[in-house]
Amino acid sequence: MSRVAAQDATMFWLSRRTRNDLFLLYSFADHGTPTTALRALVEARSARTADLRVRLREVPGDLDYPSWVPCDFRDDQFVEHRLPRPDWPHLLDAVGALLDTGVRAAERPWRVHVYRGVEGAPLRSAESELATVVLLQMSHALADGRRASALARALFAQDVDTELAATDSAAVPDVRQASAVALAPAARVAGLLRGISESAPADALFGLIRIPVRMAQTVTRGVRAFRAQRELAELTATGLVPAPPPGFAPSLLNRSAAEGISNHAVRLIVTEGSDLRVRGRTITVLALTAISVALAEYLTARGESVDRLGAQVPMAVPAGDHVRNNYRGLGVDLHVEEPDLSLRADHIAEDLAERRIRAGHPLLGAQERVTAITPAMLLRRDIDGYPLDTPESIAGHTVVSSVHRGPADLSFGGAVRFSGGFPAIGSVMHLTHGIHGLGDTVTISVHADRAVVPDIDTYTDLLRRALNRVSRIEPR
Repeated sequence: MSRVAAQDATMFWLSRRTRNDLFLLYSFADHGTPTTALRALVEARSARTADLRVRLREVPGDLDYPSWVPCDFRDDQFVEHRLPRPDWPHLLDAVGALLDTGVRAAERPWRVHVYRGVEGAPLRSAESELATVVLLQMSHALADGRRASALARALFAQDVDTELAATDSAAVPDVRQASAVALAPAARVAGLLRGISESAPADALFGLIRIPVRMAQTVTRGVRAFRAQRELAELTATGLVPAPPPGFAPSLLNRSAAEGISNHAVRLIVTEGSDLRVRGRTITVLALTAISVALAEYLTARGESVDRLGAQVPMAVPAGDHVRNNYRGLGVDLHVEEPDLSLRADHIAEDLAERRIRAGHPLLGAQERVTAITPAMLLRRDIDGYPLDTPESIAGHTVVSSVHRGPADLSFGGAVRFSGGFPAIGSVMHLTHGIHGLGDTVTISVHADRAVVPDIDTYTDLLRRALNRVSRIEPR
């Protein structure tokens, strides 16, 4: 059993207020392998992967953080869906509907959705080839984007033993421990509880004992965080650390819809990697440049004045102890004021680099270290009360999540063709983008709330044309 880290518990508690599951899409050639055999494959491989055989167990009254406890594969973790018509447009509609669902991490934190015999999927090796499309749904408490991609490899990689060994080595150990001096009384009580079964009441009692210690640690680390914040401000003033990015005024893409998210819609632009390779430019920067063009054109057509546009870009950070979500959001200016796309790409790359330098500075982690030891009930209270309406200043108008998922050596009844993904939409972000590489393919995924973006095909066409323009900019 292992205690859930504060960052991961935050994701779990947020899922009670807004949809934030991860959805990873994989398209495979469908060679007619029986679905029963595919189900057996998922069950067998998940049984050998530590992170795929756990569920979350809550503590009564949130007196302590939840724990990951062992569990076996359950039949409803593999769901085969029937489409009204087995073609790509109906598949996209079905995926959109699924994005409005959430797994119950306390029961099972992941599920595989399977669609067989799909006609017209992108990147077919032949016009007649059918596809098996898999949507891997995962609680954000269990994984971030990188970890979720590794878990997908554990399910679908051809070299199973190597991949599973790597995943098992990342399994989270028991974290019911801290300073031996600070927790000596708690440790003695824990010794008395060893004979008790691992029950929720025992967790609650242990958590109650830990609260005074955590409160003291919170105060101590809070003082350190204040000093770190002051030091970071001094380094920023002297130019040794890049300044924090200025916020952006919300656009029509960020205005809360009175009725909430009415309908999730998705589209995918699947390309050969060579179409988005320009010497001296990363695929992430090229995609951000294309998104800047498409967003500006779309908002202008909707009658919106476009002065500044920005994107919130998740950046991976070194893995913390027992933490499954290891990333920070970067607010990146898309520099729509620059008409020359080559120069615009340069500005975006520079801005992204500066944001990464600041986000990676050790002093910035001081506040996270405070959160890590905040008593569970206090953190849960803060999350329940956190406002979800659109603020006056936001970090970006859209989310752009970029993850390379490794070589295209995956198989699920047939060879893999491409992979996509859909960052969550919510009360502020009503349009998000995923950039996912797999082997020599790159997929740009679009996820929108139809209440705010009623014409997703119009936007997707603008983005497709923008990608073509950006692919022709001058190399560096």
